[in-house]
Amino acid sequence: MWVHTFWLLASTVMGVAWSPDDLSTLQNSTSLIVTGLLDYYPVASSEDSVRLGATPGVFQQPYYWWEAGVAWGVMVDWQYYTEQYGKNDMIKEAMEYQMGTNGNYMPANQSMTEGNDDQGFWALAVMTAAERNFTNPSGNHGWLYSAQAVFNEMVQRWETTTCGGGLRWQIYTWNSGYNYKNVVSNGCFFNLAARLARYTGNSSYADWADKIFDWMTTNTLLFEDGDDWKLYDGATMESNCSTKTEIEWSYNYGLVISGSAYLYDFYNSSSTWLTRVTDVWNRASTQFFQNSIAYESACQPSGKCNNDQRCFKGIFLQLLGQAARLVPALESDIMTAINATAAAAAGSCSGGYDGHTCGLNWLDSSYDNMYGLGEQISALSAMSVTQVLSKNKPYTANNGGSSNGSVDAGVNTGSSSLLSDDTPISGKDKAGAGVITAVLMLFLIGVGVWILI
Repeated sequence: MWVHTFWLLASTVMGVAWSPDDLSTLQNSTSLIVTGLLDYYPVASSEDSVRLGATPGVFQQPYYWWEAGVAWGVMVDWQYYTEQYGKNDMIKEAMEYQMGTNGNYMPANQSMTEGNDDQGFWALAVMTAAERNFTNPSGNHGWLYSAQAVFNEMVQRWETTTCGGGLRWQIYTWNSGYNYKNVVSNGCFFNLAARLARYTGNSSYADWADKIFDWMTTNTLLFEDGDDWKLYDGATMESNCSTKTEIEWSYNYGLVISGSAYLYDFYNSSSTWLTRVTDVWNRASTQFFQNSIAYESACQPSGKCNNDQRCFKGIFLQLLGQAARLVPALESDIMTAINATAAAAAGSCSGGYDGHTCGLNWLDSSYDNMYGLGEQISALSAMSVTQVLSKNKPYTANNGGSSNGSVDAGVNTGSSSLLSDDTPISGKDKAGAGVITAVLMLFLIGVGVWILI
């Protein structure tokens, strides 16, 4: 039984120790947070999945499949940053099981319940696995292959009849949100393209990243606001993207900041991408931090963050860490915010009967009686990413990256490649694209605010 379901939560004097300069203390503290995170995971091993009738890789209700992808991606970073590898078999099993038969993160168990953003976050998780040289999958599809498969499918879904391009939120016509083009779907696509460009050295990925960035700016989803860039949630296709949802989420900023940082590095310290990543960070640094502590400004003040939104700042901080490692000019400012945030997050992990359940609001460095998978993901991300500067830059195929891939991953057998094959990757896999599934997600518009799933 999962104990979180039955807790009558109350703050205690217990909590997690915080000392980012002491690896042993960091290991002990983050291990406690991981234990709390896994309270929401009913599968400790493949044997348990049979016994409980559960599915490896999927967290218990009410948490959606996309958030599981986020959780495992953060866990990959956690084990890498803190040098704790005891959960690696579990992480590998979870990520591998959800690949689906064609390695494209469209598994049968998500039929009718998957959208572009959902698939995108799993792709970013496996991209992280490739960049960290995480233990390769047992089958023929490497982490890189799966990331490339998702990228190629997104290329095929790029829709040009309205708004001049862009990905729809949803994949199929019968899902609410099909006629909405949002930043998170396109931001995942942009981030993935930028990271594939850097990992493989294939400039065709970078060309797509440029195209996606330009599309967001052309449709004023990402636009200059004084000296900074502002990033909205999305726009309706019925209005040809002229009607915007003017709400700002931290994870959207993280996707663009991180992707821009990867392109800055790919283009050998490009001044264009330095300006862009700096300007987007400037907006994010004022929009999502108070006294250098991260918070979700669109929902935390009202106390109405839903289950999905409660992990957004964890994604944001993970992506900010990537930017700090790749863009020296931003390193100091970003790490100052990350370190202050991590200390506050550790202070919030003092709730529940275990004394180290993490809360949502970190501004007071204390537990706020909020708990859930999102809170655990976010605190783990905040604390782990403090170690990003102690590690090498993300691996690439040319400096030790070991993940196998294929430029044609996800492309139907007999189709021509979507990219020119100048990728220096060995051991290429060939596989056809498989079943395309879709997502049924709650799509509400109220006073201009979208409650995103």
